[in-house]
Amino acid sequence: MRKVFGSVRARAALGATLVVAVALVAAGIAVLQVLRSDLGDQARLKAQVDAREVASKIAAGAGYGSLKLDESVPVQVVDEDGRVRAVSEDLEAVKGTGSASVWPVAAVGESDDDTDDDDSGPGKVSSGEEYSDGSARVDGETADYVWAAVEATDTSGEDVTVYAGAPLATERGAVTTVRNAMLLGLPLLLVVVAAVTWLVTRRALRPVEGIRREMAAITASTDLARRVPEPGSHDEVARLARTTNETLTALEASVERQRAFVADASHELRSPVASLRTQLEVGAAHPELLDLGGAVEDVVRLQRLAADLLLLARLDAGERPTGETPVALDALVREELAQRVADRVPVRDGAAPVAVPGSRGQLAQVLGNLVDNAQRHARSGVRVTVRDEGRWAVLEVADDGAGVPEAERERIFERFVRLDDARSRDDGGAGLGLAIARDVAVRHGGTLAVRTAPEGGALFELRLPTGP
Repeated sequence: MRKVFGSVRARAALGATLVVAVALVAAGIAVLQVLRSDLGDQARLKAQVDAREVASKIAAGAGYGSLKLDESVPVQVVDEDGRVRAVSEDLEAVKGTGSASVWPVAAVGESDDDTDDDDSGPGKVSSGEEYSDGSARVDGETADYVWAAVEATDTSGEDVTVYAGAPLATERGAVTTVRNAMLLGLPLLLVVVAAVTWLVTRRALRPVEGIRREMAAITASTDLARRVPEPGSHDEVARLARTTNETLTALEASVERQRAFVADASHELRSPVASLRTQLEVGAAHPELLDLGGAVEDVVRLQRLAADLLLLARLDAGERPTGETPVALDALVREELAQRVADRVPVRDGAAPVAVPGSRGQLAQVLGNLVDNAQRHARSGVRVTVRDEGRWAVLEVADDGAGVPEAERERIFERFVRLDDARSRDDGGAGLGLAIARDVAVRHGGTLAVRTAPEGGALFELRLPTGP
């Protein structure tokens, strides 16, 4: 049972059925109430018309014995003393009127068939009426009636009340018929709604099942090159399939980058480790041949490479800058360049006061990587400038070297990438400096791009937000 109602189709069919059931029950109750009210109004109107007809005869001077009340309409005329003055033929019992008696009582001096010739004044019929529910037995048959009571004054000035009844059997019969039809049709309609909802939902979710099966197959095979089927419709399921395929594409690219990163890192680590091992083995066998300076250089290079790889791993894991104190870029530039007095290529700076939020250590590494890269390619000098552009702080590092070809300006920011004429592995880096610089810039909410410098070489522009 839990498995059945755990499916979307079952829940959709059950929900639609419940909603339709509630709506139909509410509508059915409303229809029955309106039908009962309308038929009740018709019955009261008929009883009122019959009562006023008899009251009009009495007001016109007709005697109570000469009213000739038809047995098809139960009528009772009661005076203000509660005496029954006239009743319709075959009326055997009555409830809900002014008197329970069905035997007329003649007034003193009046005969049952006399016509009132008293000229004391014209009679009248009251403009209002009252209603009550009751019953009557006519010619041996008892039924429920609604009674209309109309007051009238005869020509002798006597006040009487005329009660005329209308049967309620028609109203109740119609209401019962409609109710039974609803009770019979409601379950059938709910079955139809549930079946249609089930089929429509099954058809709508069929592509989702195809997506699920393909995702299960991809998970089992770990083949990220596969894609889920995309339906030809333009609904939410089609958008889900497209988004899923886009996610798989991004995941495949990420995994490929990770594999390439691991392979390149292994290759880069193998070279200094092998060189260091060779030198140590030679030194162990022939101490006089040990190149201590070369060994130290390999250790330093290996240390820097390991630090770069660890930083990239942290950035890939989503590490964000944690520094809360604003970093003064102008002071950072001066401190970094003050340590480079003995570099091959001199560095000029023109730093305007500007501060940015972020990690001082990571920003110092970005600056160092950019200056190192510029010094490798510069012919005679490197220029570092910092300026404030309102919401942005801009740091530029320019050299007067050969520059970067336009086709290679995005590729140089990839990991372990060296341009053909850039440098050898020994006098250059591992190809991680620019990749680290761009990743750090992105983590700080900024950008890093390269274009042609006024000196003719490469100009790297780092833009960082001055606000959080």
